[in-house]
Amino acid sequence: MRIQILPPEIASQIAAGEVVERPASVVKELLENAIDAGARSIEIKIETAGRRLIQVADDGDGIPDGELQLAVERHATSKLTTADELFRIGSLGFRGEALASIGSISRMTVTSAVRGAPAGARIRVEGGRTSGTETVGAPHGTLIRVEDLFFNVPARLEFLKTDATERRHISELVTRYALAYPEIRFSLDLEGSAAVRTTGSGDRRDALAALYGPETARQMLPLDSEYDDFRLEGFTSTTALTRSNRREITIFVNGRWVQDIGLATALIQAYHTLLMVGRYPIAFLFVTLPPETVDVNVHPAKSEIRLRDRNRVFSDLQRSVRRALLAHTPVPGVGGAGRLRWGPPDDAPDTGGGRPLWGAEGAGPLPYTQPAASDVPQSAFPERGDIPLLRLIGQIASAYLVAEGPDGLYLIDQHAAHERVLFERFMQQRGAEIPSQSLLSAQQVDLPPHQSELIAGQLDLLDSLGFEVEHFGGSTYLVRSVPALLAGLSPDAALRVLVEDFEEDETPLMAEHEARIIARVCKRAAIKAGQTMSQAEQEALLRDLERCDSPRTCPHGRPTMVHISVDLLERQFGRRGAR
Repeated sequence: MRIQILPPEIASQIAAGEVVERPASVVKELLENAIDAGARSIEIKIETAGRRLIQVADDGDGIPDGELQLAVERHATSKLTTADELFRIGSLGFRGEALASIGSISRMTVTSAVRGAPAGARIRVEGGRTSGTETVGAPHGTLIRVEDLFFNVPARLEFLKTDATERRHISELVTRYALAYPEIRFSLDLEGSAAVRTTGSGDRRDALAALYGPETARQMLPLDSEYDDFRLEGFTSTTALTRSNRREITIFVNGRWVQDIGLATALIQAYHTLLMVGRYPIAFLFVTLPPETVDVNVHPAKSEIRLRDRNRVFSDLQRSVRRALLAHTPVPGVGGAGRLRWGPPDDAPDTGGGRPLWGAEGAGPLPYTQPAASDVPQSAFPERGDIPLLRLIGQIASAYLVAEGPDGLYLIDQHAAHERVLFERFMQQRGAEIPSQSLLSAQQVDLPPHQSELIAGQLDLLDSLGFEVEHFGGSTYLVRSVPALLAGLSPDAALRVLVEDFEEDETPLMAEHEARIIARVCKRAAIKAGQTMSQAEQEALLRDLERCDSPRTCPHGRPTMVHISVDLLERQFGRRGAR
């Protein structure tokens, strides 16, 4: 085949593939254009998860009618004019590809008017083909309608996820920018429902409370540090407020949302020794650096950057976060037995072991209790599972049970073992109505918009699992009852665990994922390492584990126990020669 120049429409679609990955990519490009235009109010409207309609309206500077035709052409921009400016970019957009790329894979209409002009102008772009401009009446600012996204590249359309997943990506994106620019009033309408609303007051704490709820906002530590030409603002969570993944770590550099593993790692290192393994903070970090020290011309999506003095920036960020954490971390107090322990609230009961049994997310004491025989159909379990009868010896490191069997010693991970016990009880009850425990008063749970999207259509599924959850408006839900097996767990924590562990590519909650959902809830509800158990509690857990169908692993596949044979012990003590 001969070498030839690609037709303009094919070249545009290739370029669009680099810029527009999904509906959220369109929203991002249009949001950034509106911010660059000096908008103080941005309204976004989404229909059919962005497939049918994405509309972004702003009250910014607008585009003069004589430049509207040029604005939708490739490599047309007002952000820079010389190559030198490329290395000290102060705006969010600069490539001049966004509108052209979006127009090449959709039916796009741009209506814009500059402040003080008697009328505005409108242009339509369909699959890369533009119409002439027309004069229309319009308020100052720009309104862009993107309809039938990917209508001419159906293969790209097929790669999109479910509507709920695409809406969640859009909600996450708008939430991040609403926190980064609290002086702008953001409004997101998803399928006719208000998903995001901010006041534009300029107070980032107000925006945080509006988007994540007042309870989360109260548990966030403010950050405000400056070292030479490095400045850090924002919020990071206390050690009591954590998540099971890094998805709620948001980092902006010079007003641009970036995904930088190094900066995220610096944040996590600031929590070193303060968080359990596998737990991550919630953080919103806004870093300001001289533009010439940040290279943003790395990726078409502009989400990756290179820093001139990377190590110093990492060090300054880690030091700033660590300082805020240590300023709010409780000082260890001396327990009754003369041992150091983290002091509980004044009204918390003591177990007598020097450390209270804390539930998840500060839910209060959560001791292990053996259920009544009527709670679990015992006939469903074999006599002892596939482990021998064990004789309890005790607990070590407040994390492991030590037991003796006929063939040696068994070390049992109390957290993994309790996970397995709770999981099998849940699964046994699943066929019938799962017993629920009603709360004395309904507990209000405020979720971020993107997490609310996961719950909204799954209330029936939650009901089948023993949760009674009611939509209270916006992103607020009321928890009226929880499964009886989880009665010791905070209702807020029980609901949040259902949404916080989903990865980027996971589908929404569905009935066929019920076992996986139950496993996640059990993981949160199970006794944690570091919780001292009484002799009776240890014995009850050991007996319940023996009755399980699969006692040797937790629902996630981790071992619940380690076996040390008598033969190995004899060889270690020199009673028997090595074989």
